[in-house]
Amino acid sequence: MPPRRGTMKTSPRALGTAVAVLAIAALTSCGAGGGGEQATGGSVTLSFLTGSDQSTVDTSKALADAFTKANPDIKIEIENQPGGSEGDNIIKTRLSTGEMSDVFWYNSGSLLQALNPAQTMVDLTGDPVLANVQPDYLPVVSQGGKVFGVPATTLTGGGILYNRKVYEKLGLQVPKTWAEFLANNDKIKAADITPVITTFKDTWTSQLFVLADYFNVQAAAPTFAADYTAGKAKFATTPAALGGFQHLADVHAKGYANKGFGSATLDQGLKMLVEGTGAHYPMLSGLLPPLLATYPQTATDVGFFGVPGDDAAKNGATVWEPAAIYIAKTTENLEAAKKFLAFVASPAGADAVTAAVRPSGPYRVKGAKLPEDALQVAKDLQVYIDQGATAPALEFLSPIKGPSLEQITVAVGSGLTPPAEAAAQYDKDVEKQAKQLGLAGW
Repeated sequence: MPPRRGTMKTSPRALGTAVAVLAIAALTSCGAGGGGEQATGGSVTLSFLTGSDQSTVDTSKALADAFTKANPDIKIEIENQPGGSEGDNIIKTRLSTGEMSDVFWYNSGSLLQALNPAQTMVDLTGDPVLANVQPDYLPVVSQGGKVFGVPATTLTGGGILYNRKVYEKLGLQVPKTWAEFLANNDKIKAADITPVITTFKDTWTSQLFVLADYFNVQAAAPTFAADYTAGKAKFATTPAALGGFQHLADVHAKGYANKGFGSATLDQGLKMLVEGTGAHYPMLSGLLPPLLATYPQTATDVGFFGVPGDDAAKNGATVWEPAAIYIAKTTENLEAAKKFLAFVASPAGADAVTAAVRPSGPYRVKGAKLPEDALQVAKDLQVYIDQGATAPALEFLSPIKGPSLEQITVAVGSGLTPPAEAAAQYDKDVEKQAKQLGLAGW
């Protein structure tokens, strides 16, 4: 995420962050829950297992506080778990032993597959809990045609962060095709400004041109995720999927990258972007909020657009979907748990989060509004959402993501490996993982 959550070496467990071939039988709402509901009129206490990073802690507390204020007969006890693989193992263990909290925070997307939700979570398909959840979000919290979670926070855009002051100074327009993007870069380079910030010291940042290009892949090859997961489609033999590797090669060949890009870090890249010494940075919008304390102009001076493809009529953006909140099948407080999830996935829940955490992206909740002081990148992302011009990153649609992608993309972006060869290397890289997952077709 992102960069898959847990795979990319960055704070957001996503950064990526996340399911295409998902099966298993459905639960029925009446069968969910390990015991009887709390007697009417009594006080109910819900246990809520959530993450430990500051944004997740603040979001969870804001939701719990606002909910209990509106529902004083329901109390929420929050428990924080560590991040990364340690946190994943805790959740898997507690679900498998029947010791999970009533509700819990976890990734959406393909990582959900490992939790066997049909056996461990309450099926929310058709439930009023989902009334305000945007339809585009439902696939990343679904398996076997059943829905299990609601969005816990805002989405993140993966694409091109750009300095709006540079664009204004040079009279540039946001590009809708790759050719227009290259033309903008030529003008930026002529003005002695770095066109494309490149930070290969933090190798994970090299993946964005490939991962954030998925909207264009899906637009050209709508069944790519399913075919890729089934071993039928490959990056090297799918022209649209090869495009992301070609983008990296173009940037290097045209000399758009900053000097010393091989040793430049993410922090240095973000600083260049905000200060306007670099115009474009292929990156995740969710990384911007921490900059506000030092660079308050981040909120207004940095914008976002999706990685441009070849067809302006099919312009859109790749997004990393929000994490979700789920209900454990073992809960004995099903009615209260559903009431909490309905609040989380409501405009009131979004307002509660906005009051505590400044949003860097839109909510996946119908009727949720961004505040006037939302970051510009969030407003830019909202336009794509309103136009229905988004696609989730591939990691939300397929469980396959090879471990060597960041090394492969560094080599392409450094001019060491041709795009076609790199795509073939990545196809080889994912084989071991696909076989470990026991996927058919591999």
